[in-house]
Amino acid sequence: MLKKILLAICVFAMSAGLAFAQADVNKADQAGLDGIKGIGPAMSKRILDERKKGDFKDWTDFETRVKGVGDKSANKLSDAGLTVNGQPRSKSLVTSKGEAKPFPKKMKEQEAKADKPAPAAAKS
Repeated sequence: MLKKILLAICVFAMSAGLAFAQADVNKADQAGLDGIKGIGPAMSKRILDERKKGDFKDWTDFETRVKGVGDKSANKLSDAGLTVNGQPRSKSLVTSKGEAKPFPKKMKEQEAKADKPAPAAAKS
């Protein structure tokens, strides 16, 4: 009986892992794209039509070229497993409204240091 329960748990765990489909927008066929939650037949056709013109360089390129994909939907598609060139969409500097977040204080300080010229070497 214990073996049957363990087998059932293993089968469930394996099937749960398969439910999360991943597809790269530059490599997937229509069925692979349709497997991503949020992409239906119409959007997968638009993606494939745009891909015929050339591969997508990054998420910005993908959002610009595919009608109906904006910041919000791109985040959802990325969460569902869609990638562009193997990369999920970076959400680090984008708010839910699609506006850029201000740089963290540390980054501003590092940029300020990089912009300052190095002090002149002392002459001897």
